[in-house]
Amino acid sequence: MKTILIGGDKTVYFLARQFIERGYQVVIIHKDRARCLEMAHSLNATIIQGEGSGIKQLEEAGAREADVVMALTDHDQDNLIACQIAHKLYGVPRTLALVNDPENEPLFMQLGVTAAFSATKVIASLIEQQAHFDDITSLMPIAEGRLNVTDVRLDANSPAIGKSLADLSMSGGSLVAAIIRDNDMIIPRGATRLLVDDHLILISHPESQEKDLMVLCGEAI
Repeated sequence: MKTILIGGDKTVYFLARQFIERGYQVVIIHKDRARCLEMAHSLNATIIQGEGSGIKQLEEAGAREADVVMALTDHDQDNLIACQIAHKLYGVPRTLALVNDPENEPLFMQLGVTAAFSATKVIASLIEQQAHFDDITSLMPIAEGRLNVTDVRLDANSPAIGKSLADLSMSGGSLVAAIIRDNDMIIPRGATRLLVDDHLILISHPESQEKDLMVLCGEAI
């Protein structure tokens, strides 16, 4: 897979390192010369100095053959323009943009960016969930933010203890995809009963998540 990363400083560096380890062909466009030289010495990637939204730089980066362009600069306008040029001019099938101002996220999607994500929204969601439910140990968005995956530990006070999945009044917007019990993974059925210290892997729509966490964990203390 050929991936073009634009801007982003440390974020781009660590992403590039992971992608290279997976065998991806990585090209980085960064406007700072010193940073470009630094990455050129430490990464097995093609480094191009310049603006990621520039046609010349995207052409040099081989955008016509790219599978994905990820624009991760601190400027929303630059990220949007880079993604639009990559898609419309070079036919890049997938474009992903960092949205620094969460209010811009719907606009990015309306203007054809494949996936727009707001780090602010992700962090705020994580903090909010952790503040309300002590039993949540991890949370991450998938499917471009349309689904959340949550790891929920059931303690002795959880109202779901002793009940089967079929007995729970959960919405249709969540699914218990797996149960980790005593280091074993269980694929649950409707008759599967929940026990203390079970870890549930919950997949849910954002609008359903809080209600269904209440069903599993009860009121926050």
